[in-house]
Amino acid sequence: MSAPVQIASFDGKTALILHRPHPVVEAITRQLAQLGVRWAASWPDLPAGKAPGADLLFYDADMGHDGQFPWTPGEAPMPAIALIGSEAPGRLAWAIRLGADAHLLKPVGSGGVFTALVIAAEAFARRSAMQDELAGLRSRLEQREVVAEATACLMLQGNLPAEEAYARLRREAMTARLTIEAMAEKIVHELRAGHVHHRS
Repeated sequence: MSAPVQIASFDGKTALILHRPHPVVEAITRQLAQLGVRWAASWPDLPAGKAPGADLLFYDADMGHDGQFPWTPGEAPMPAIALIGSEAPGRLAWAIRLGADAHLLKPVGSGGVFTALVIAAEAFARRSAMQDELAGLRSRLEQREVVAEATACLMLQGNLPAEEAYARLRREAMTARLTIEAMAEKIVHELRAGHVHHRS
């Protein structure tokens, strides 16, 4: 059973709107003001120094391009909402590739911004959690690889079977008061540096 979704408050947040001057910007900013969201609009580039500090991003999917963003597509550091007016397949493909967390259809009327913000915030939270989980899995995999490499080094050094080499790695880690992974990294580092000492 999944946890209930918490509807976020956006009061006091800051939004960037990357869109040319247009009535759509005015419609969005009116709704943002009602939600207590501060905003800044810019075109064609993000304001220098402001993007990393913003909490929310609206961007024009009709005229936008990769060069407008200082991050890799799909890795926006805040919830990103695509403003879509054109249903041209190429434009939609670009908006998807950029990693929109939600979208808002143009022309924007008197509603819709809050819904887009809620969906984008939830999608961003899930995306961030998945990225953290993936980073953790990669880290654990790297640790397992270094333990396997250190065990192989000890096997070759002492002409030992795998179980005995791993037991030696554990003993050395305990003696040095290090984790097995840290001891394995030390052994591998010594080997690569060319000054592995004989281990008894």
